[in-house]
Amino acid sequence: MTEETAPSGPVGPDKETPEEAAPPREKWANRWEFLFSMAGEIIGLGNVWRFPYLCFKNGGGAFLIPYIIFLIFGGIPVFFLETALGQYTSQGGVTAWRKICPMFEGIGFASQVIVFYLNIYYIIILAWGIFYLINSFKYPLPWTTCENYWNTEFCHGRYGMFANPHLFQEGSNWTFLNNVTSSDYNYNDTAMPMDMMNTSEEEYWQHRVLRMSTDMPLYKVHWDLALCLLLAWVVCYFCIWKGIKSSGKVVYFTASFPYLMLVILFFRGVTLPGASEGLRYYLQPDLRKLVDPRVWVDAGTQVFFSYAVCQGVLTALGSYNKYNNNCYRDCLALCCLNSATSIFAGFTVFSVLGFMAYDLDVPVEEIVASGPGLAFIAYPKALAMLPGSSFWAVLFFVMILLLGLDTQFVCVESMATAITDLFPHRLRRPGAREILVLVIAVICFILGLPFISEGGIVLFQLVDTYGPSGTTLLIIACFETIVVAWVYGVDRFYDNIEDMIGYRPFPVLKYCWLFVTPFICLITLLYNLTNIYSVNVYGYEPGKWGSVFGGVLIVAPLLCIPAFILINLYKDANNMTTPSRDLRQAQPHKPRLKLYKWVVFKAKSPQGHSVEDTNERMMMEEPSKV
Repeated sequence: MTEETAPSGPVGPDKETPEEAAPPREKWANRWEFLFSMAGEIIGLGNVWRFPYLCFKNGGGAFLIPYIIFLIFGGIPVFFLETALGQYTSQGGVTAWRKICPMFEGIGFASQVIVFYLNIYYIIILAWGIFYLINSFKYPLPWTTCENYWNTEFCHGRYGMFANPHLFQEGSNWTFLNNVTSSDYNYNDTAMPMDMMNTSEEEYWQHRVLRMSTDMPLYKVHWDLALCLLLAWVVCYFCIWKGIKSSGKVVYFTASFPYLMLVILFFRGVTLPGASEGLRYYLQPDLRKLVDPRVWVDAGTQVFFSYAVCQGVLTALGSYNKYNNNCYRDCLALCCLNSATSIFAGFTVFSVLGFMAYDLDVPVEEIVASGPGLAFIAYPKALAMLPGSSFWAVLFFVMILLLGLDTQFVCVESMATAITDLFPHRLRRPGAREILVLVIAVICFILGLPFISEGGIVLFQLVDTYGPSGTTLLIIACFETIVVAWVYGVDRFYDNIEDMIGYRPFPVLKYCWLFVTPFICLITLLYNLTNIYSVNVYGYEPGKWGSVFGGVLIVAPLLCIPAFILINLYKDANNMTTPSRDLRQAQPHKPRLKLYKWVVFKAKSPQGHSVEDTNERMMMEEPSKV
């Protein structure tokens, strides 16, 4: 089958300027660049610090049952839909939806708002990682001792615990500290309860890295973290400033090297004493958990988060594929790789946590954490117990940086692609790409500075909770599947896919797009809306302003959908659901949607042209070699 791209022509019913004069779009140099870029995006920090914890929390091996169900009927269908849409239209996250259904162009803008959130706050994790990496070269590791200026009198290190084990038992007497006061902490009781004690790792994270204060101001930015954030943005910029010509080569390293780090840490972890106990806690199935609806919700949200759906990123990466690339095969392989990586990362994490529990003689559940707590408190504490702790710390934080880096720069690439496709005549010119990415980087860097202030962790948790929230992603996923299946026509989309890859995908996908995926998204969404959780950061609750800010974060992307429905209603009410005429339709005579033998929607040619005109134009067209 010859390689083709969509023929030139008007963008869509909005009657924009034709794109004949626009410079041609780039394509991946080979299939491997696409695969590595996709793997780098979907395989990130969530595989290491979120999935293992959810598995442990929600019944161990039993959690795999709802996870696989959501993966098959929710994650894979939406993942493939977005990737195939990008490849078919050769457009980014906004204009791809404009071309197949102008009325729902707002879906693309909604996904870009979420990507904008990610571009601002996700890179903060890289700044923290760089800070830890720099300090990992010190000996002893600075988070292992209590003799530092940031430590309080309530700090206890590992060696202090072993030297005075009687002081760290339940009900221990700490009356010798009752005459100690400080400007930050006042304690006058006759006994020191265990819940007031802090490990050296916790104090390093809270008092040295975050430097939290009682009033949590957002204007007191820490200069050292600001430099780390700047370094992260400089690296990110030079990874993608030349477009896929540069990012397509960088991902060979950034997407593969973390696997080497993960394998090394795995073999080191499973050979440690106590590792088997950690793995038992990780995988031992508890089938009773399956009756808890929260377990199913956790499985669904984990699938949507880890597969980067509803963010426009998959559409952008797929848009650089050649027309006849087998994206169906690629998507199935990537989904299997992503889930396998999540499970494998759990072995790496829990083998080391099991060793730490064995070494401290405490139950595994007392030291298990997720998110930043795992990456910057629990795991550094475990690594500090190993011989050659600095080496293992460097190895771990290099892995964290690379896992986060390719996710970050692919998100920036997605936004740059979407903006470029909106203004191709101006932004596909030589040098325009570099300026666009620089502008995105500078704006996101400035907006990211409050996240590394004294109250930055509260802002981080708010955006992380409400920005790319499960509620927003589920609503967008519902719209995506409904628009493709019921408005554009699922049978027409199947014809498009068959034209690209040479055969029709598994029929189950069709009914997932039509019924199953919207249904499970709706059920999960209703549960989320009836179970709203407030943000609490180390005892600090944002209060009313946090709720208002969180509500704005959720509503902002969703408002794009009805807003652009109204805009297109005003611009061209007659062609709101008519796809662009420059989309290739290999079988325009066939119905757009059939259920068994019943024709739901008949054939409809693009842009109001007759089927005969469309066929004649397609037959006269020569394949493009772009």
